[in-house]
Amino acid sequence: MKRVYLASPFFNDTEVECLEIVEKILEEKGLEVFSPMRNPMDKHAEVGSRQWSIETFMNDLKHIKWSEIVVGIYHGNYSDSGTAWELGYAYATDKPVILVHVGKDSNLMVHEGSHANITLDELKEYDFKKLASSFYTGEML
Repeated sequence: MKRVYLASPFFNDTEVECLEIVEKILEEKGLEVFSPMRNPMDKHAEVGSRQWSIETFMNDLKHIKWSEIVVGIYHGNYSDSGTAWELGYAYATDKPVILVHVGKDSNLMVHEGSHANITLDELKEYDFKKLASSFYTGEML
């Protein structure tokens, strides 16, 4: 069972709904998925406090290192900066990034740093054993 870190924003209903769809697809494929939305840090630290910030950062970093693959949900050029950081760190540490495009455009730094650029529909058929690569062919900004 491959270990997957799921990088995605979850700040509004649209992002949460998309994240839940991707989680379900990955779990149905038999992958072991770490989703930061499902694994919040110590509930004793006040959200927004320095302690919460440090703990959240270190936990996410630990799980990116733990993963074999990073799947990113990308809402387009002006997507979440935290997600972009996670994707960049994964690339810098030689982890394949499977980027699921749900937005209408893309920043070259994000799609060029990804092993595969796919749509949500293509994720349903994507073979995580073969890890085929694919280039982004949509609108670039």
